[in-house]
Amino acid sequence: MKTMLKRKLYKVGFIILSLISVAVASGSVSNSKKPVTIPPVSNKTGTHQFDSSGLCTCIPFIIKDEQLKAPRIQLHKNAATFVKEYMKKNGFFLGKTKHRIAPYFTMIDSVFNQHKLPVELKYLAYVESGLQHNLISRSGAVGPWALMPVAAKEYGLSISKQQDERLDYYKSSTAAARLLTDLFAKYGDWLLVIAAYNCGPGGVQKAIKRSGSRNYWALQNLLPEETRKHVKKFIAVHYYFEGHGSLATMTKAETEKHIREVEAYVSQQEEKKKTDSLAVVL
Repeated sequence: MKTMLKRKLYKVGFIILSLISVAVASGSVSNSKKPVTIPPVSNKTGTHQFDSSGLCTCIPFIIKDEQLKAPRIQLHKNAATFVKEYMKKNGFFLGKTKHRIAPYFTMIDSVFNQHKLPVELKYLAYVESGLQHNLISRSGAVGPWALMPVAAKEYGLSISKQQDERLDYYKSSTAAARLLTDLFAKYGDWLLVIAAYNCGPGGVQKAIKRSGSRNYWALQNLLPEETRKHVKKFIAVHYYFEGHGSLATMTKAETEKHIREVEAYVSQQEEKKKTDSLAVVL
C-alpha cells in the first residue's frame, strides 16, 4: 500500500510540476510582446513602437504565420526611389559609422524618452551633422543638431566666445527635443516637423497656404529643394538603421490610417481567438 501511495504521489507531483512548467512557459510567451494601448494620434508618444520586423507593438502576441498578415508601415511611393538609391549609395559609409555613433544614439534615446518623443527622430541629427561634434555650416548652424543661434538661445543654450552649448551633445539634444515638441504641437505631423526644422516654420506655413493642404506629400513641391531632400534623407537613414518605418516617417493621415488598420487587425485576432476557444469547448 505504501509503495502504491508513493507512486500515486509521484504521479500527482509530476503532473503538477508539468502544469506549472506549461503555465510559466505560456506566460513568458504571451508576455514576450505585451499589448499596449494605442494612443490618440494627436499625442507624441513612445508607446506606439515597432519591433525588429516592423510589427507594431500595439498588436498582442500572435503566431508566426499570422504575422505576415499584420499591418505594417509602407514606404511612401514619393520617397521609395530616393530611399533605395540613397541606401545603395551610402550604405557602406553608414555601416562604418554605426559603432562611432551608437553611444550618441543611446543618449538621444534617453533624452527623447523623457520628452515623450519618438526616439527614431534621432536620425535627424545624423542627417543634420553626421553627429559630428564641431560641425559649423555656412548658414551659422552649429553642433550635432545644427542649431541656429536664435533657436539655440530660445531653447536654453548659452552661446558666447568662451562657450557654445550647441557643441554639447546632451544639452543640444535637450534643446532639439524641446524645439521638435513645439513644432509637433504646431503641425501634428512629423514630416512637416522635419521640413520646418530644416527651412523654418515660415517656409512650411507658406507651402501650406499656397497648397491649401497640410499633407506633406501634397505640398512638398512648394518647399525648397534642399528641404525636400532633407526629409527624404531622414526617411532613408531611418530605414537603413531600423529596416522599416515608424510614426516619424508618416504624415498625420498615414498615421491615422495605420492605427485604424492596427485596431481592426487586433479586433480580428481577438474575435478569432474567441471563436477558436469556443470551438475547443464544444
